[in-house]
Amino acid sequence: MTKRVAILISGGGSNMVSLVEAMKADDFNAEPVLVLANNADAGGLAKANGFGVSTAVVDHRPFSGDREAFEVELNKVLDAHQPDVICLAGFMRILTESFINRWAGKMLNIHPSLLPKYKGLNTHQRALDAGDKVAGCSVHIVTPELDAGPVVGQIEVPILESDTADTLAARVIKEEHKLYPSALKAFVSV
Repeated sequence: MTKRVAILISGGGSNMVSLVEAMKADDFNAEPVLVLANNADAGGLAKANGFGVSTAVVDHRPFSGDREAFEVELNKVLDAHQPDVICLAGFMRILTESFINRWAGKMLNIHPSLLPKYKGLNTHQRALDAGDKVAGCSVHIVTPELDAGPVVGQIEVPILESDTADTLAARVIKEEHKLYPSALKAFVSV
């Protein structure tokens, strides 16, 4: 049975594009059924439309201070598309434990560090500040603890002496675009 995949984004959607392209071009046991953004200005929405993938927006701003009400609206849209898997691809909202538990074992996230190192934000600068020789990216199953779920896959990226947070980020995101589709493919094949 082909798995139905919803992808949640907040911005340009470069990881979403890599996922959709892989699902459409490769021997995947999955199909993209929804790209959902938390703001109408997310550039990834037009890209998803270009692929013929349904899109929706649930703007988080009217729900300021009430994440649960925002998530009720997210769930309404998700339920209408009946995804088997949710991929967070640059979705810049912290989700509540109840939302995560509702989708337990069905939600993946891409993170720009070699987890368990550098959970949260500013991962590239933190790796540079620590004097690390290698950085990278991880795909993990989403659990209530931020960036702490079981890792599905990782790719290492060497840190160069000349690296800044921006140059390192540019090299890591290229690897994210390879890792996320392969991790999703493995995840839906289980």
